[in-house]
Amino acid sequence: MIRVLIVEDEIIIARFIELQLLNNFDCETRVAISPKEAREAMPDMQPHLLLCDINLCDEITGIALVAELKNSYSFETIFITSYQNKNIIEQASATNPANYIIKPVDEAQLFAGIQLVMTKIGLQQPATKEKASQAIEQLNNTEFMILREIRNQKTTKEIAKALHLSPYTIKNHRHNICRKLDLEEGNNALLKWVMQNQHLLK
Repeated sequence: MIRVLIVEDEIIIARFIELQLLNNFDCETRVAISPKEAREAMPDMQPHLLLCDINLCDEITGIALVAELKNSYSFETIFITSYQNKNIIEQASATNPANYIIKPVDEAQLFAGIQLVMTKIGLQQPATKEKASQAIEQLNNTEFMILREIRNQKTTKEIAKALHLSPYTIKNHRHNICRKLDLEEGNNALLKWVMQNQHLLK
């Protein structure tokens, strides 16, 4: 089932969006009315899609929040906002959103804006899960333990201490894990993979 996190500080709008999602799509939803609640929801929910307002009446915008969360998690984004300013849209585009819906939204507009993204996520899910399951079978016991430590947000130095190995050895293992999982080594790719596939690390 596709998991959708709605980040919207106006609770009436958030519940309207949630109702439309539940009425039209096979999905699990959760509402966060602030960046703090969104951050707290991410580790447990692991959403496939964020529907995020840009103006959250907080110290950061929805654009900045999405950029922050993408450092640790993998998900699609649809911005839902009243902003139509070219500069704002360009800033939002830098986070590579799947869509951008202008408020006020009605049922038809919301459905149209979400439908294609939901279809894309639905098509990706089985292939991604199967690929991840096959990839993890290539790992040895030490590499598997390292992934578990990464899931627990441990640094290379902390992992080395826990496994009684040198930081240099851990770095080599991380390099080998990335190669086996076909991941780029930069931009927290390994952490993102672990958070997205932590169900395989039990």
